[in-house]
Amino acid sequence: MRKEKRGEIEIVIARIWHGWTKPENAKAYEDMLRDEIFPSIAARNISGYRGAELFINRDTDEVQFVTLLRFDSMEAVKEFAGADEGKPVIYPKAEALLTRTDQRSRHYRIAI
Repeated sequence: MRKEKRGEIEIVIARIWHGWTKPENAKAYEDMLRDEIFPSIAARNISGYRGAELFINRDTDEVQFVTLLRFDSMEAVKEFAGADEGKPVIYPKAEALLTRTDQRSRHYRIAI
């Protein structure tokens, strides 16, 4: 799959999703993302998948997790998520650790 280009600028899509845990589940969820979930996404060898980042905000009542997955195109996003590209992909083991989640993932063109 070719990377989309506009002029000389490569187009990359950021898929952003938020989930929250109780503070006592935060370490387990972070470990699961780093050690199981992100590696399993990479192991799918999705054409156009360019990696993931994790951001964590430790509030007093909850811990917020923001995942950012990068793809070359919306076609690559659909290969990851399915035909409904905005539907969150939540691994079953992770659901038990989450108190709430975004109902939809959002997609942005990375401009800079």
